Amino acid sequence: MCHGRFGKCPVERVILHLLVLADTPTMDKDRVIDMDPNEDPGADFSRRKAMRMPAFYIPHGAGPCFFMDWNPPGTWHRMAGFLEGIAASLPAAPRAVALVSGHWLDPRFNVAGHVRPQLIFDYYGVPAHTYQLHYPAPGSPELAGRIVELLRQGGADARVDDERGFDHGVFIPLKLMFPGADIPVVQVSLRGDLDPRAHLEAGRALASLRDEGVLVVGSGMSFHNMRGYGDGRYTPVSAEFDNWLTAAIEGPPAQRGRLLENWTEAPHARDCHPPGGEEHFMPLLVAAGAADGSPGSKVYSEEIMAATISAFRFD
Repeated sequence: MCHGRFGKCPVERVILHLLVLADTPTMDKDRVIDMDPNEDPGADFSRRKAMRMPAFYIPHGAGPCFFMDWNPPGTWHRMAGFLEGIAASLPAAPRAVALVSGHWLDPRFNVAGHVRPQLIFDYYGVPAHTYQLHYPAPGSPELAGRIVELLRQGGADARVDDERGFDHGVFIPLKLMFPGADIPVVQVSLRGDLDPRAHLEAGRALASLRDEGVLVVGSGMSFHNMRGYGDGRYTPVSAEFDNWLTAAIEGPPAQRGRLLENWTEAPHARDCHPPGGEEHFMPLLVAAGAADGSPGSKVYSEEIMAATISAFRFD
C-alpha cells in the first residue's frame, strides 16, 4: 500500500490516472468544523487594518502527490518544501485566501460562497487513503460576495455558488501552505472560454483585495501537457517556454500584460499547454492581473518528470 508521503507508485500509471472528474465529484462528508454553521469566519475582514499581501502563481503537483508514495521517492520534495515555506515569507498572516484553481471552469466566473466547503476528490487511480484527506478551512460568504461585486465592477459576469467545495487544486497545496486550516478560503473559477484578456482583467478587478489582507493565489502548473511528462523530448521545450515566461513576469510590468495576453506566441507555448488544455496556465493570468503593476519574480523552479515547473510571486 502507498501510505508514505512519497515513494513507490509507478509514475506512468499515476500520471495517466490523475485526470479531473469535476462533473462527478466525490464529497468528503465526514468533516467537522467547530464553529457556528451560520457564522461567517471572514465577516468584517475588509474593514480591519491589514498588511498588503503579495499575489502568487503556484504549482499544485499531480493529484494528491504530496500525500502518497512516488517513484522516485524525491520527485515532489522540493515543490512541497516551497509550498510549506510560503506562509513564513508573507508580511503577516493573511486575513483570507482567494484562490483560482485550474480545476474549476464555468461559463462565467463563479465564486464559492459556502461557509463550510466540502472537499471534492477530483482524482482517481490513487491510494484509498488519499480520499480520506481533510482540510476543514472555513469559507467566507462575505468575501465571496465582495469578489463577485469587484468582478462585476470590472465588467465580468460573476455569481456566487453556494454549494461548491474545494477541489484538489485548492486543498492539496493549502494543506502544505496553511496546515492549520484556520484561514478562510474562497475559491474562484476560471471562465470556460479560457480567454487570456478576461482572466487578466479578472485579476485586475481583484487587486484591491491585497490591501485588505487577502492573499490572491493562482493554482495550476506552468507546464501541463500530460503526454510530455516523463518524455525527455519535452525537457528543452519546457525550458525554453519557461525562460520566455520568466522574462515576461520579471520584465517591466507595463509590458507584462501584453505578453501574457498573447502567450500563445511564446516559443513552444502549445507544446507546454495544448489547445483547449491551458486551464492550468490561466490562474497565472489572474495572479498577474492582481499584481496591479507590482514587480514579479520567479520564486521556485525545477525539472520534474522531464519538464520545467516554476512558481511566481508579485509584490
